[in-house]
Amino acid sequence: MTKTQLTPFRFASLAPPADRRPLVISGPSGVGKGTLIQRLFKTHPETFTLSVSHTTRAPRPGEAHGVDYFYVTMAEFEELIAVDGFVEHAQFNSNRYGTSKATIEEQTTKGKVVVLDIEMEGVKQIRQSSIDARFVFIKPPSFEALETRLRGRGTEDENSITKRLNQAKKELEYADTPGVHDLIIVNDDLDVAYKQLEDYVYKPL
Repeated sequence: MTKTQLTPFRFASLAPPADRRPLVISGPSGVGKGTLIQRLFKTHPETFTLSVSHTTRAPRPGEAHGVDYFYVTMAEFEELIAVDGFVEHAQFNSNRYGTSKATIEEQTTKGKVVVLDIEMEGVKQIRQSSIDARFVFIKPPSFEALETRLRGRGTEDENSITKRLNQAKKELEYADTPGVHDLIIVNDDLDVAYKQLEDYVYKPL
């Protein structure tokens, strides 16, 4: 397949999206959703902002508090749950992850389009919440391709990879449920996948 040639700032002159609702981007670990989100931000730095999640896991090398995640203790996380501070939260590999309501409200008030990078359980919770959002699922070209990507990262042991692959099967099955996502993008070619994402985000109302 011939890749579509896109320059990093091809659409940088576009006006802000007509639809300013939060953008929920989900997909199994290793599918490349983070890369697509980073490209969206690089192309339109004044338009989008990432909803930084809270997590109880330890930072990985190169990660920073308040940038990649808000790193909190289990007790602090549970306190936020108790005061209904999350729009969604989930547990994976003994660690917990959550999206703060305050973060979404603060950035939306500033005129930013909030992007949420979350997993299946978070999508379910947001669907049941009062948050009006758009939902995009990033799908791998095949399950085998996803496994190759996960192993190629070299950041996790075999047990963790197995858990992520098992979770990926559930997420792919859920994504086939009618009406769950507004758009499903197969990330076989990064440039093509990005153009599909950008075209959807900027489509007229």
